[in-house]
Amino acid sequence: MSTDPRVPPVVGLVVAVAAVSGGAILVRLSDAPSSVAAFYRVLFTTLPLVPVAFWRYRAQLAGVTRRDLGFATLSGVALALHFAAWFESLAWTSVAASVTLVQAQPVFVVLGAWLLLRERVTSRMAIGIAVAVSGMAAMSLGDLLGGVLIGPRPLYGNGLALFGAVMAAGYVLAGRSIRQRVALVPYVVVVYGVCTLSLLAIVLVEGHGLTGYPPSEWAIFVGLAVGPGLLGHTVVNWALAHLESSVVSVSLLGEPVGATVLAFLFLSESPTTFTLIGGAIVLAGIALTATERET
Repeated sequence: MSTDPRVPPVVGLVVAVAAVSGGAILVRLSDAPSSVAAFYRVLFTTLPLVPVAFWRYRAQLAGVTRRDLGFATLSGVALALHFAAWFESLAWTSVAASVTLVQAQPVFVVLGAWLLLRERVTSRMAIGIAVAVSGMAAMSLGDLLGGVLIGPRPLYGNGLALFGAVMAAGYVLAGRSIRQRVALVPYVVVVYGVCTLSLLAIVLVEGHGLTGYPPSEWAIFVGLAVGPGLLGHTVVNWALAHLESSVVSVSLLGEPVGATVLAFLFLSESPTTFTLIGGAIVLAGIALTATERET
């Protein structure tokens, strides 16, 4: 396990959750194709990190083994598929439903960590995850009963969000394995670079243009990179070196709560009583799981 960092990992997770909570709102405010928005989000997140990686971490980059490079590549492809599916889901269903379902990843992370990484899942962590997932279900039920689940094809959008959750789980698991040996900046540059190229391929296959967007769209692209990108996912990758993958993953369940609040403020999507109760249950599950530590 890595030495104790100067900033407590739990504090870093709080910053990351706050940052990623605004991502769905920015995507909904964008009129650009979802794959284009995802591409520029990752591209603008990666570009500032490249010179830092080659200036301060050149030796670490050169020392990355083929095995770790292979896993980093898989992680980058999984991240690209996560973004592509989730961004598209926001065009078909509500913010609350999409963000809640995409955070179903702890179910897959815990199973994968147990099977692949031999991580121990304590009874307290299992209960915490079950509580958090139950809260997610309550939020979704609130959307259904309260009429917030609005979109041209809600079931299709929900399915895309759930697929995005599976891909996010693969991304988290690969990161947990590699980050024990590779420094943060070299790791994210490789992963984000692969993710950027994968999203570029998706954009080109779909036939979308990369230019011709108004200044407001470019502001949204930059906002997605600085907020959810640099302050969100990059901080999550840093935390993966100090906390178990299941703890990091379940902490991200705070995103549906934050996104639901922001959707109410900026998109006039009013949360139902079930949504508010579900959000409280999610937070309880996060607290229960995140306070558990390896013995």
